[in-house]
Amino acid sequence: MNKKVKVARLSILSNTVLIICKLVVGIISGSVSIISEAIHSSMDLLAAIIAFLSVRISDTPPDKKHPYGHGKYENVSGVIEAILIFVAAGWIIFEAVKKLVSVTPVESIGIGSIVMLFSALVNILVSRRLYKVAKETDSIALEADALHLKADVYTSLGVGVGLLFIWATGWYILDPIVAILVAIFILHESYILLKTAYSPLLDVQLPDNEIEAIEASIRKFTNSNINYHQLRTRKAGFYKYVDLHLEVPRMLTVDEAHHICDKIEKDIESKIKNIEVHIHVEPIEILKEIK
Repeated sequence: MNKKVKVARLSILSNTVLIICKLVVGIISGSVSIISEAIHSSMDLLAAIIAFLSVRISDTPPDKKHPYGHGKYENVSGVIEAILIFVAAGWIIFEAVKKLVSVTPVESIGIGSIVMLFSALVNILVSRRLYKVAKETDSIALEADALHLKADVYTSLGVGVGLLFIWATGWYILDPIVAILVAIFILHESYILLKTAYSPLLDVQLPDNEIEAIEASIRKFTNSNINYHQLRTRKAGFYKYVDLHLEVPRMLTVDEAHHICDKIEKDIESKIKNIEVHIHVEPIEILKEIK
């Protein structure tokens, strides 16, 4: 089992445990902010399951139907996760507004605060692990899952602090207000996630720093008689693709032109992981270049 699948399973397990804890305490206490956190964690669980499935599929080798591989499954996963966060935030706001209209006391504040702080601690540990593996493997699905849990850390801390304020002041109206603030934060996080996951589906070019590294590799093997144009880049999941046209003197043999292409490809691959380079060779007259 690869590293991405293992850490995705860890996320599923941690979210399942936290949902049970939050739901039980939320029902006992009657706290809408704790119940909103249980809903948030339910979305996290669904997101973790989607991430788990997507990283398994994205690692599948190219086949006849998918000659470019299955990398974009991770981006689709990220978009779905962002939509789920929007839905969860909308539900939380709806429940909180109802609670604002008819404020009710919150019971078992102590145990509620403990559960929220425990949830924050668990999610800090799991999200750090997810981010680490996401960066190592350039996985948008795991990064999206880590973002879910990072949001859960802040919202759990917010709810926990809110419950402590209720205990200290007796202002039960703070409970739905905190829930609404949690939802607003979640909406912001989901927008960031949607933007990150959706861009590769439109074949947006690679980041500027990576394009600069690619061009530096190409320039190492060009001169007054060898040039390039029509450089294009894109990303699908953790796979990256580059294609370009390389102009070489017509007098070069196929073997010589191929050797230059090989050197360019290897240099680019040494700088950027999970990249596939395609070079189209165009023969030109040297006189054209000398002009």
